[in-house]
Amino acid sequence: MAFNRVCILFLVAAAMSFPIMSSATEFIVGDDSGWTLGFDYQAWAEGKNFQVGDKIVFKYLEGAHTVFKVNGTGFQNCIKPPANEALTSGNDTIVLATAGRKWYICGVGSHCDMGQKLAITVQVLALSPNMPPSPSPTPLSGKPYPPKVADKRPFLMNPHWW
Repeated sequence: MAFNRVCILFLVAAAMSFPIMSSATEFIVGDDSGWTLGFDYQAWAEGKNFQVGDKIVFKYLEGAHTVFKVNGTGFQNCIKPPANEALTSGNDTIVLATAGRKWYICGVGSHCDMGQKLAITVQVLALSPNMPPSPSPTPLSGKPYPPKVADKRPFLMNPHWW
């Protein structure tokens, strides 16, 4: 009976020690405006907390725009990568798999030069600040075992009993 209690306590303590993963957020680029001309994407991104695992979705009329992932130079100078690297579905989802700066541009005509581009910073996934720290495991009674009791419970000290 005591062994069952210790096993249950161990399982509960082990489960509580695993961090709770926060769920990913899906951001619609430009919100209701979508991926279009005449929108300030830098203002849209300001104050948003992009984290590894989040998704950004570019919504636009298929054929009217494209999405290219570029580097910082490509972003600054509106340098389009090869056409086969374009996202063109009109509902393009990108999973933010790594932390760091990310840059996206529209490759249609001079759309990028006209401001249709997005730069974001992706942060490493962090635990929620509201999460309490995991408690240390204690015996079921809430009191530590006195040394004499622990000596009579060899399965607590001897890993061969596990």
